[in-house]
Amino acid sequence: MKTLGTALLLALAAGAAWADPLEGLWRTAPDMNGHVGLVRVAPCGNALCGTLVDATDASGARYASPDLGRQVIWDTVPQGAYTYRGRVYSPGRNREYDSRLTLSAQGLLVEGCLLGQCRGGALWQRVD
Repeated sequence: MKTLGTALLLALAAGAAWADPLEGLWRTAPDMNGHVGLVRVAPCGNALCGTLVDATDASGARYASPDLGRQVIWDTVPQGAYTYRGRVYSPGRNREYDSRLTLSAQGLLVEGCLLGQCRGGALWQRVD
């Protein structure tokens, strides 16, 4: 029984070690209206996706965003040690873009890309 418990503990630890550094809960930068979202990033198929799970208004009060439950990043795959490429939805513009996401000590820089040019980055902060 002790061997089974040890094996289970090792399997759980290995699973946590293999988690992608992008996975978790992220707080978006405020949009032009001061709204802030919480985006849960998790595996979806062979890529990573981020779903808007909560939103607050400029005063910090919960906001019933029509985008709650919507995937705001998808088809996101690593393109190096700290860079990811995929797709992103901008609720403020109601538009989808190619994306470049870059992890750093400061957070996650999320950029929309059009015709190969990435700009308009917003810095998201890790919550968990």
